[in-house]
Amino acid sequence: MNTVLRGARVVLVLLFTAAGIMKLTLSQEALLPLMPWVDAVPMGAVRGIGALEVLGAAGLVLPSLVPAAALLLPLAAGGLALLMAGGGALHISRGEYPQSAGNAVVLTLAILVARCGPAPLPGRTGRLCGQRAG
Repeated sequence: MNTVLRGARVVLVLLFTAAGIMKLTLSQEALLPLMPWVDAVPMGAVRGIGALEVLGAAGLVLPSLVPAAALLLPLAAGGLALLMAGGGALHISRGEYPQSAGNAVVLTLAILVARCGPAPLPGRTGRLCGQRAG
């Protein structure tokens, strides 16, 4: 299970770092072909989402570098899950169903990382985390 969690963290870090940097640096016109929803959201909100994505990705990496920051991992993954839930709702409201399916996959990965993480905390056990109930 640790390999799955590690892989999920790597995927989330790469995905959110790339998406966040794009939202922070590209113009609305440059983002439109990649993310059609940016025409429905103020550019300040797009930049804010990008900043949250980069910070969330950093929160997934930092606990590996500074063990004292272990609590940051479930908080960062949970925050990214909330972003994905909001993104999925926006895509559904716009009829962009394939994009909402992508959000659902990333949301699932973020919830898995938030729930199970690399070091179990109280309450983070059970079948979801690869442990037998008992």
